[in-house]
Amino acid sequence: MALTAIPVGFVAGLFGIGGGLITVPFLYYIFGSLGIDPQYIMHLAVGTSFAIIIPTSAVSVFTHHKYKAVNFQVVKNYGIYVILGVIIGTIFAASLKTKSLILFFSIVIFFLGIYLLLLKEKEQSKIKEMKLYLKMILGLVVGFISAPMGIGGAIMNVPILKFFGFSINKAIGSAAAIGFLIALFGAIGFFVTGYFLKTNLPLSIGFLNIPAFLIFVPITTFMARIGAKTVHKLDKKKISKFFGIFLLIVSVKFLLEYLEL
Repeated sequence: MALTAIPVGFVAGLFGIGGGLITVPFLYYIFGSLGIDPQYIMHLAVGTSFAIIIPTSAVSVFTHHKYKAVNFQVVKNYGIYVILGVIIGTIFAASLKTKSLILFFSIVIFFLGIYLLLLKEKEQSKIKEMKLYLKMILGLVVGFISAPMGIGGAIMNVPILKFFGFSINKAIGSAAAIGFLIALFGAIGFFVTGYFLKTNLPLSIGFLNIPAFLIFVPITTFMARIGAKTVHKLDKKKISKFFGIFLLIVSVKFLLEYLEL
Protein backbone atom coordinates (compact mmCIF):
# COMPACT_ATOMS: atom_id res chain seq x y z
CA MET A 1 0.00 0.00 0.00
CA ALA A 2 2.78 2.42 0.95
CA LEU A 3 4.68 1.74 -2.30
CA THR A 4 1.50 2.18 -4.38
CA ALA A 5 0.74 5.51 -2.65
CA ILE A 6 3.92 7.20 -3.97
CA PRO A 7 3.08 7.13 -7.74
CA VAL A 8 -0.65 7.62 -6.97
CA GLY A 9 0.00 10.91 -5.19
CA PHE A 10 2.51 12.21 -7.73
CA VAL A 11 0.31 11.45 -10.76
CA ALA A 12 -2.71 12.89 -8.91
CA GLY A 13 -0.97 16.25 -8.55
CA LEU A 14 0.66 16.16 -11.98
CA PHE A 15 -2.47 15.47 -14.03
CA GLY A 16 -5.17 16.65 -11.61
CA ILE A 17 -6.56 13.10 -11.36
CA GLY A 18 -7.59 11.53 -8.08
CA GLY A 19 -5.30 8.52 -8.51
CA GLY A 20 -8.15 6.01 -8.45
CA LEU A 21 -7.04 4.43 -11.73
CA ILE A 22 -3.96 3.13 -9.94
CA THR A 23 -5.41 2.78 -6.42
CA VAL A 24 -8.51 0.70 -7.27
CA PRO A 25 -6.69 -2.21 -9.04
CA PHE A 26 -4.03 -2.36 -6.29
CA LEU A 27 -6.58 -2.26 -3.46
CA TYR A 28 -8.63 -4.91 -5.29
CA TYR A 29 -5.57 -7.19 -5.36
CA ILE A 30 -4.56 -6.43 -1.73
CA PHE A 31 -8.08 -6.96 -0.33
CA GLY A 32 -8.37 -10.18 -2.35
CA SER A 33 -5.09 -11.52 -0.92
CA LEU A 34 -6.39 -10.76 2.61
CA GLY A 35 -9.36 -13.06 2.07
CA ILE A 36 -12.08 -10.39 2.20
CA ASP A 37 -15.56 -11.44 0.94
CA PRO A 38 -15.14 -11.56 -2.90
CA GLN A 39 -18.69 -10.26 -3.36
CA TYR A 40 -17.66 -6.87 -1.96
CA ILE A 41 -13.94 -6.53 -2.84
CA MET A 42 -14.51 -4.17 -5.79
CA HIS A 43 -16.99 -2.05 -3.81
CA LEU A 44 -14.50 -1.78 -0.93
CA ALA A 45 -11.65 -0.85 -3.31
CA VAL A 46 -13.75 1.86 -5.01
CA GLY A 47 -15.17 3.31 -1.77
CA THR A 48 -11.74 3.40 -0.11
CA SER A 49 -10.24 4.97 -3.26
CA PHE A 50 -12.79 7.81 -3.05
CA ALA A 51 -11.97 8.40 0.63
CA ILE A 52 -8.23 8.60 -0.23
CA ILE A 53 -8.90 11.03 -3.12
CA ILE A 54 -10.63 13.60 -0.83
CA PRO A 55 -7.49 14.86 1.00
CA THR A 56 -5.19 14.09 -1.97
CA SER A 57 -7.21 16.23 -4.39
CA ALA A 58 -7.65 18.97 -1.73
CA VAL A 59 -3.84 19.36 -1.53
CA SER A 60 -3.59 19.19 -5.34
CA VAL A 61 -6.27 21.91 -5.77
CA PHE A 62 -4.65 24.17 -3.17
CA THR A 63 -1.28 23.90 -4.97
CA HIS A 64 -2.81 24.51 -8.43
CA HIS A 65 -4.74 27.50 -7.01
CA LYS A 66 -1.45 29.09 -5.92
CA TYR A 67 -0.48 29.06 -9.61
CA LYS A 68 -3.90 30.60 -10.53
CA ALA A 69 -4.82 27.42 -12.40
CA VAL A 70 -8.28 26.73 -10.94
CA ASN A 71 -11.41 28.22 -12.54
CA PHE A 72 -13.92 28.06 -9.68
CA GLN A 73 -16.72 29.37 -11.93
CA VAL A 74 -16.67 26.23 -14.09
CA VAL A 75 -16.21 24.06 -10.97
CA LYS A 76 -19.41 25.54 -9.51
CA ASN A 77 -21.56 25.66 -12.68
CA TYR A 78 -20.49 22.33 -14.17
CA GLY A 79 -19.63 20.48 -10.93
CA ILE A 80 -23.24 20.42 -9.71
CA TYR A 81 -24.25 18.13 -12.61
CA VAL A 82 -21.17 15.96 -12.04
CA ILE A 83 -22.26 15.49 -8.39
CA LEU A 84 -25.75 14.46 -9.54
CA GLY A 85 -24.15 11.88 -11.88
CA VAL A 86 -22.00 10.55 -9.01
CA ILE A 87 -25.06 10.09 -6.75
CA ILE A 88 -26.92 8.15 -9.50
CA GLY A 89 -23.76 6.17 -10.37
CA THR A 90 -23.09 5.23 -6.73
CA ILE A 91 -26.62 3.84 -6.29
CA PHE A 92 -26.21 1.96 -9.59
CA ALA A 93 -22.77 0.64 -8.53
CA ALA A 94 -24.14 -1.09 -5.43
CA SER A 95 -25.52 -3.90 -7.65
CA LEU A 96 -23.32 -3.44 -10.72
CA LYS A 97 -21.76 -6.00 -13.04
CA THR A 98 -18.76 -4.05 -14.31
CA LYS A 99 -17.71 -5.87 -17.50
CA SER A 100 -19.62 -3.81 -20.08
CA LEU A 101 -18.84 -0.56 -18.21
CA ILE A 102 -15.10 -1.34 -18.34
CA LEU A 103 -15.28 -1.83 -22.13
CA PHE A 104 -17.22 1.43 -22.60
CA PHE A 105 -14.80 3.27 -20.31
CA SER A 106 -11.68 2.01 -22.12
CA ILE A 107 -13.09 3.04 -25.54
CA VAL A 108 -13.99 6.56 -24.30
CA ILE A 109 -10.54 7.03 -22.70
CA PHE A 110 -8.81 5.78 -25.87
CA PHE A 111 -10.48 8.45 -28.04
CA LEU A 112 -9.86 11.18 -25.46
CA GLY A 113 -6.17 10.21 -25.44
CA ILE A 114 -5.99 10.40 -29.27
CA TYR A 115 -7.74 13.80 -29.14
CA LEU A 116 -5.11 15.21 -26.72
CA LEU A 117 -2.21 13.79 -28.74
CA LEU A 118 -3.50 15.43 -31.94
CA LEU A 119 -4.53 18.70 -30.24
CA LYS A 120 -2.30 21.72 -30.76
CA GLU A 121 -1.77 23.84 -27.63
CA LYS A 122 -2.42 27.48 -28.47
CA GLU A 123 -0.63 30.26 -26.61
CA GLN A 124 -3.89 32.09 -25.91
CA SER A 125 -6.96 29.87 -26.07
CA LYS A 126 -10.30 31.63 -26.02
CA ILE A 127 -12.61 29.94 -23.52
CA LYS A 128 -15.91 28.98 -25.15
CA GLU A 129 -19.04 29.08 -23.04
CA MET A 130 -20.34 25.64 -22.10
CA LYS A 131 -24.07 25.62 -22.88
CA LEU A 132 -26.44 24.47 -20.11
CA TYR A 133 -27.51 21.28 -21.92
CA LEU A 134 -23.84 20.32 -22.45
CA LYS A 135 -23.05 20.95 -18.78
CA MET A 136 -25.93 18.68 -17.83
CA ILE A 137 -25.13 15.88 -20.29
CA LEU A 138 -21.33 15.89 -19.83
CA GLY A 139 -21.57 16.39 -16.05
CA LEU A 140 -24.04 13.53 -15.57
CA VAL A 141 -22.02 11.17 -17.82
CA VAL A 142 -18.67 11.99 -16.15
CA GLY A 143 -20.13 11.64 -12.65
CA PHE A 144 -22.01 8.45 -13.52
CA ILE A 145 -18.91 6.76 -15.00
CA SER A 146 -16.59 7.99 -12.20
CA ALA A 147 -18.72 6.52 -9.39
CA PRO A 148 -18.40 2.77 -10.18
CA MET A 149 -14.72 3.21 -11.20
CA GLY A 150 -13.60 5.02 -8.00
CA ILE A 151 -11.92 7.83 -9.97
CA GLY A 152 -11.92 11.64 -9.73
CA GLY A 153 -13.09 12.06 -13.33
CA ALA A 154 -10.17 14.23 -14.50
CA ILE A 155 -9.26 11.78 -17.27
CA MET A 156 -12.54 12.85 -18.88
CA ASN A 157 -12.77 16.42 -17.55
CA VAL A 158 -9.30 17.56 -18.68
CA PRO A 159 -10.01 16.78 -22.39
CA ILE A 160 -13.54 18.27 -22.02
CA LEU A 161 -12.20 21.54 -20.55
CA LYS A 162 -9.44 21.60 -23.19
CA PHE A 163 -12.13 21.33 -25.88
CA PHE A 164 -13.83 24.43 -24.44
CA GLY A 165 -10.62 26.46 -24.72
CA PHE A 166 -8.98 26.04 -21.30
CA SER A 167 -5.18 25.94 -21.23
CA ILE A 168 -3.81 22.55 -20.15
CA ASN A 169 -2.74 23.95 -16.74
CA LYS A 170 -6.19 25.45 -16.01
CA ALA A 171 -7.92 22.31 -17.30
CA ILE A 172 -5.84 20.17 -14.90
CA GLY A 173 -6.32 22.53 -11.92
CA SER A 174 -10.09 22.87 -12.46
CA ALA A 175 -10.50 19.11 -13.07
CA ALA A 176 -8.71 18.46 -9.75
CA ALA A 177 -11.27 20.68 -7.98
CA ILE A 178 -14.19 18.85 -9.66
CA GLY A 179 -12.46 15.59 -8.67
CA PHE A 180 -12.61 16.67 -5.03
CA LEU A 181 -16.42 16.99 -5.30
CA ILE A 182 -16.69 13.60 -7.05
CA ALA A 183 -14.59 11.93 -4.32
CA LEU A 184 -16.52 13.57 -1.48
CA PHE A 185 -19.95 12.49 -2.73
CA GLY A 186 -18.63 9.12 -3.95
CA ALA A 187 -17.12 8.32 -0.53
CA ILE A 188 -20.36 9.32 1.24
CA GLY A 189 -22.36 7.17 -1.22
CA PHE A 190 -20.19 4.08 -0.71
CA PHE A 191 -20.18 4.59 3.06
CA VAL A 192 -24.00 4.76 3.12
CA THR A 193 -24.61 1.85 0.69
CA GLY A 194 -22.09 -0.35 2.54
CA TYR A 195 -23.70 0.53 5.88
CA PHE A 196 -27.22 -0.26 4.65
CA LEU A 197 -26.12 -3.55 3.05
CA LYS A 198 -24.70 -4.53 6.51
CA THR A 199 -21.53 -5.87 4.88
CA ASN A 200 -19.53 -6.08 8.19
CA LEU A 201 -16.19 -6.06 6.34
CA PRO A 202 -13.08 -6.26 8.59
CA LEU A 203 -11.62 -2.91 9.81
CA SER A 204 -14.06 -1.02 7.56
CA ILE A 205 -17.03 1.32 7.91
CA GLY A 206 -19.46 0.82 5.04
CA PHE A 207 -17.28 0.33 1.96
CA LEU A 208 -14.37 2.37 3.40
CA ASN A 209 -11.33 0.46 4.69
CA ILE A 210 -9.69 2.35 7.59
CA PRO A 211 -6.09 0.92 7.50
CA ALA A 212 -5.79 1.52 3.72
CA PHE A 213 -7.04 5.10 4.17
CA LEU A 214 -4.55 5.78 7.02
CA ILE A 215 -1.58 4.33 5.08
CA PHE A 216 -2.33 6.02 1.74
CA VAL A 217 -3.34 9.55 2.77
CA PRO A 218 -0.09 10.89 4.34
CA ILE A 219 1.95 9.67 1.35
CA THR A 220 -0.49 10.67 -1.44
CA THR A 221 -1.05 14.17 -0.04
CA PHE A 222 2.71 14.77 0.20
CA MET A 223 3.35 13.45 -3.32
CA ALA A 224 0.35 15.34 -4.80
CA ARG A 225 1.94 18.64 -3.77
CA ILE A 226 5.17 17.68 -5.57
CA GLY A 227 3.25 16.56 -8.69
CA ALA A 228 1.18 19.77 -8.82
CA LYS A 229 4.31 21.94 -8.51
CA THR A 230 6.10 19.90 -11.20
CA VAL A 231 3.37 20.38 -13.84
CA HIS A 232 3.70 24.18 -13.70
CA LYS A 233 7.42 23.90 -14.54
CA LEU A 234 6.84 21.78 -17.66
CA ASP A 235 6.24 22.92 -21.24
CA LYS A 236 2.46 23.23 -21.86
CA LYS A 237 2.70 21.52 -25.26
CA LYS A 238 4.39 18.50 -23.69
CA ILE A 239 1.87 18.21 -20.84
CA SER A 240 -1.04 17.64 -23.27
CA LYS A 241 0.96 14.93 -25.03
CA PHE A 242 2.00 13.28 -21.73
CA PHE A 243 -1.63 13.26 -20.61
CA GLY A 244 -2.69 11.78 -23.98
CA ILE A 245 -0.12 8.97 -23.66
CA PHE A 246 -1.23 8.37 -20.06
CA LEU A 247 -4.86 7.99 -21.23
CA LEU A 248 -3.87 5.51 -23.96
CA ILE A 249 -1.98 3.38 -21.39
CA VAL A 250 -5.03 3.46 -19.08
CA SER A 251 -7.29 2.53 -22.01
CA VAL A 252 -5.16 -0.51 -22.93
CA LYS A 253 -4.99 -1.59 -19.26
CA PHE A 254 -8.79 -1.54 -18.92
CA LEU A 255 -9.26 -3.28 -22.26
CA LEU A 256 -6.98 -6.12 -21.12
CA GLU A 257 -8.94 -6.24 -17.84
CA TYR A 258 -12.18 -6.52 -19.84
CA LEU A 259 -10.78 -9.42 -21.92
CA GLU A 260 -9.73 -11.28 -18.74
CA LEU A 261 -13.21 -11.03 -17.14
